[in-house]
Amino acid sequence: MKFTIFQNSLQGPRQYNQDRLAYSYSKDALLLVVADGMGGHRHGEMAAQLAVTTMTEAFQRLAVPTLSSPAKFLIDHIQQIHDMIDQLTQEREMLESPRTTIVAAIVQRGMLYCAHVGDSRLYHFRNNHLLYRTEDHSVVQSLYNKGIINKSEMTTHPYRHKVYSCLGGDTPPKIDLSDRQELAEGDTILLCTDGVWGALTDDEIKVMLYGPSITDNVTALLNKAELVSQEQGDNMSAIGLQWGDKLSDPFAVSTITMAMGATTTIMNPVKRNILGSDDTFTDDFSDDDIENTINEIQRALQKNKLTSQDK
Repeated sequence: MKFTIFQNSLQGPRQYNQDRLAYSYSKDALLLVVADGMGGHRHGEMAAQLAVTTMTEAFQRLAVPTLSSPAKFLIDHIQQIHDMIDQLTQEREMLESPRTTIVAAIVQRGMLYCAHVGDSRLYHFRNNHLLYRTEDHSVVQSLYNKGIINKSEMTTHPYRHKVYSCLGGDTPPKIDLSDRQELAEGDTILLCTDGVWGALTDDEIKVMLYGPSITDNVTALLNKAELVSQEQGDNMSAIGLQWGDKLSDPFAVSTITMAMGATTTIMNPVKRNILGSDDTFTDDFSDDDIENTINEIQRALQKNKLTSQDK
């Protein structure tokens, strides 16, 4: 595989950053994942961190060097994240469940697989044309699909950022698995949170991603979203992927010489949260707390699974 990839996250006008993102690759497979912790609920950053850590750890364990079923991997592990959040909520006796959206993609044998919950999006561009975009699990999208509002009303509707499906919610998540798509040399893939697409139109995103450097393009995209958002925006996070090495980018990754069982994972660094004007928010979980909690929950889920099999 040959590709160029870049990820980054901006805090924007929010008091803390609840977005998490990462990518991981083996010799023959690539994972990209973006999670947007929901700020209206306590510890959204915990749910988002749980999401990206669970996905990347599973990928490292199973992509040796390919996944037996990329689609099943996405469905199974996104559902597992929801179950883990539920387990966490019960074990910690939390008053409210942490919640997050997620969009995750696998590239394997030149095919793109994607699954999402909520309103974090994946875009697929080719030759400056939008081939595909995930459909948000949002109230306004549902109203539009039913013909209650038109497209222009979607951007100004008071419920434009309300989602009806997420990980950690009171009901099982609606996990949408997109039809797999074949990638062509030079295709661009973008995964991003609503802080990006809420500030910029799809056409603006398309134009800004058409430059020769995916690193420069994603950087410019995030900076423009932050400038447009000013005081009303959200955290802004994105992973950009340019497939192949059509432009001979000096930062292109080639996995040709990677060992069969090796994987590389890059977690986007996130600054520690700070106390904002809402004094109900506290950063109770350190990075070590999150890692230990993930390990505890995974052991508990595995134990429950083995117990149910024995019955």
